[in-house]
Amino acid sequence: MYHNSFFKKVLIICCVVFLYSCDKDYNSIGDNLIGGSHFVFDDYTSDVVAYNQEITAIQSNNQAVNPLGIYQDPDFGTTTANFVTQLTLAAPNPTLGTNPVVESVELSIPYFVDATQTTVNTAGGNNYVLDSIYGDANAKMKLSVYRSGYYLRNIDPIGGFVEPQKYYTDQNNVFNQVKIGDRLNNNTIDRNENDEFFFSNAQHSVTTTTDGVSTTTYSVPGMKLSLDVDYFQTYIINAVALGKLASNDVFKDYFRGLYFQVEKISSTSSLAMLNFAGGTITIKYKEGEDGARVDNSMVLNLTGNTVSLLEQSNLNPTYTNAIQSSDSKIANGDSRLYVKGGQGAMTRLRLFDKGDLATIKGNGWLVNEANLVFYVDDESSTSSHRPQRLYLYDFTNHRPITDYYDGVSGTTIKNGKTIYGGILTKDASGNSYYKFRLTNHIRNLIQKDSTNIELGLVVTENINTITNAKLKTPTTTITRAPQASVMNPLGIILFGNNIPLGDPNYDKRLRLQIYYTKPN
Repeated sequence: MYHNSFFKKVLIICCVVFLYSCDKDYNSIGDNLIGGSHFVFDDYTSDVVAYNQEITAIQSNNQAVNPLGIYQDPDFGTTTANFVTQLTLAAPNPTLGTNPVVESVELSIPYFVDATQTTVNTAGGNNYVLDSIYGDANAKMKLSVYRSGYYLRNIDPIGGFVEPQKYYTDQNNVFNQVKIGDRLNNNTIDRNENDEFFFSNAQHSVTTTTDGVSTTTYSVPGMKLSLDVDYFQTYIINAVALGKLASNDVFKDYFRGLYFQVEKISSTSSLAMLNFAGGTITIKYKEGEDGARVDNSMVLNLTGNTVSLLEQSNLNPTYTNAIQSSDSKIANGDSRLYVKGGQGAMTRLRLFDKGDLATIKGNGWLVNEANLVFYVDDESSTSSHRPQRLYLYDFTNHRPITDYYDGVSGTTIKNGKTIYGGILTKDASGNSYYKFRLTNHIRNLIQKDSTNIELGLVVTENINTITNAKLKTPTTTITRAPQASVMNPLGIILFGNNIPLGDPNYDKRLRLQIYYTKPN
């Protein structure tokens, strides 16, 4: 026992001495690294050339969300957004019963609501605040819903039925000229459904009574329009016997769809982003023998091919002049960058235009972080609505940059991908800006000799959507733009790079900021 105890004590003492020696060596090595100053942390600013690029008529069919209404932006101009959609049968080839007679027809499209501002209504249901409404929320306009006479094809016959059919933002006149008959929302009692329509935030309620007990069901605000009963009796219910509702392909060729048209009736107006695909038309009818008539219904969905139709008018002269191309602007950049969604404008950028990329490579810098910060020209940007998100991408190859894939996508269409950036933010001084991280993009240029591609900047409605829409008339300089930018009608004015020294806004000019480590 004694010998065992002695050897255990010796072993413990040896271990302590060994660990102490290791700790001294570790601290010594660390001290040499830090105290020796083998690396220096610094930052570098590289010039960027950024200029405006007009986006002319562009593909706008089958978007996830679509605008409807009139938006007056003092910085850019007026956008009038109409819309056309096919209809589909919830249940093709329906069986209607005996002598079906239409009682009512209701078109319903839910609005987007801000869930963070929803409160309980003490009288029942909730109080809602609408989301994605631009302009005067209480402004009234004329809304007309027509049967469309234009068949929206799936495949383009030009080129041998190989590519999907494309439709464009500037084709409103095409659809307007072939609308069929009078408008379907011809309610003469409630003018809020047509001649004085507005996007109401009032919740909807339906009360039913069973065995003397009344129950009220509430739903989120939305467009609720009563459509022409006689028209749907003739062209939907009576068409069943003619085989026009045998399948959705037959039905879409027969009925074609709906054309939504808005017209301005006052000095103010508003525009809403809508998910038309969530809309329905519910046809309620009675059927059966006399004395035994029963209630029944048929549902049509607002799904199938769609087109967003955008008309531009009253354009701000400063904006139209800014987006005109010239050799000088392309070579030297613009002082102000006009970024507008829809049929609007984007920014094109070139990094390291003065050849300093070679210098950086030669210095052996290790890039820790690289950012592009676009400051908003708050004085020139007078609109009360600003894009909450911009999208910076690889313009040359029409795809995201590497940094876009950093981090998770996020739970919302506008607030995901926060590491990559592009979210409207304010600094401590109250200046608005959009910041993008390009760290991996710059590292690839330095370490992997990646191609120094041109970048593009656009407004986006959905940061998770990276597909592209083609221009109706492509040029040698631009053939397409991100589809998510076509969905969003908003615009913003940013400071560009071409701001002279001595200008009060010189420090807000666009530059590439690089934070790096270099060997000493």
